[in-house]
Amino acid sequence: MTTYEVRATGLDAIDLLAQTWGHRAPYDQFSLLRQEAPVFWHDEPGGGPADKAPGPGFWAITKHADIKAASHDFETFSTERGGVMIPDMGEYQIEAMRQTILGMDPPKHTRYRKLISRGFTPRMIRKLMQDIELRAAKVVDDICERGECEFVEDIAAKVPVQMICEMMGLEPALWDRFVELSDGCVGSADDPDYTGGADGPVQASAEIYLLANDAAADRRKNPRDDLMTGLVQAEIDGEHLSDIELNLFFLTLVVAGNETTRNIINHSMLAFIERPDQAQRLRDDPTLWDTAVEEMLRWGHPIHNLRRTATRDTEIRGVPIREGDKVVLYYASGNFDTDVFDQPERFDVARTPNDHLTFGGGGTHFCLGANLARAETRAMMRQLVERLPDMQLAGPVERLHSDFVHGIKRMPVTFTPNK
Repeated sequence: MTTYEVRATGLDAIDLLAQTWGHRAPYDQFSLLRQEAPVFWHDEPGGGPADKAPGPGFWAITKHADIKAASHDFETFSTERGGVMIPDMGEYQIEAMRQTILGMDPPKHTRYRKLISRGFTPRMIRKLMQDIELRAAKVVDDICERGECEFVEDIAAKVPVQMICEMMGLEPALWDRFVELSDGCVGSADDPDYTGGADGPVQASAEIYLLANDAAADRRKNPRDDLMTGLVQAEIDGEHLSDIELNLFFLTLVVAGNETTRNIINHSMLAFIERPDQAQRLRDDPTLWDTAVEEMLRWGHPIHNLRRTATRDTEIRGVPIREGDKVVLYYASGNFDTDVFDQPERFDVARTPNDHLTFGGGGTHFCLGANLARAETRAMMRQLVERLPDMQLAGPVERLHSDFVHGIKRMPVTFTPNK
């Protein structure tokens, strides 16, 4: 049975919060929901403010069209009101979330996004392309004679963290530590690899804040041509960002800037290992790389879902949604919707059109780093497909225990050594 094969089940068996996501995302459940209950009320046995009390439940939205429509309708489906995670947060946490661009609605979101958006435009990414390609080549240079490696640590994690840290102006000595801290921020207390327990993400975030404070203090004295200097010097309505706003911007950029693209690369390589004919198509016809990258993004979506909160009574597909209800947009499902994608369970490097939702379905919160993610994925995967054509798994693929991040923790591989 392939990873994405649908298995028979019933709506009473739907559980999108189970920690069995360490084995695979529940694509079979998503398929059933799209067919029978695309707007599905999901009970929430845990996840209230105390992390033990039952949550109120949420609406699981699984159809591509509905996810896209809600993503564009920030006035009805707000991030600012309840945050982007399924579990309810305490008021202090909500207030902190509202000071990140991920947790803001327009017009505030629009003003803050402009502070850093110029660093991620297509023109700016084109200027970085040579650097990205050189870094990708060096990653393969460093391991190509070994004949084996741990793919996540030795390959996929390298270029994304290097590029976002370089753009932020962070010293190379810190880069590996930021990979560890990013993992700590997104890790689950239920995952055996994350021993920090429930406080693990808090501790990792605290260390990132300390590093942000140090960087901000340095840029106030020694401004540079980097994103951190831009944040320190920026003004909103005549006021500089507060320390907490700076810290949260820093956290969001560094974690999102390496965690997401790393996992796109992980899932892309696994797809090519399992389907070597698709990698051969790229070697035979390099003109397919543009469509191939979009297919890698669809297939390897790094985020399973994001939450919105209804600001008024409304409806989706005739199903009443009450003001205050949690509405969870499942990109992992929308990317496999047969109304949009022909044979979505098939990984096809020539797929076109490819209106995937990996960058959030458009609208206000369209991923700021979309152009950077495309460039990094293309550069890294070209090196791998062309220079290590016989890469194979050398052990089990270990997935992140998360119903939020579509992550791979370890993936040992072998290949024929070369220079």
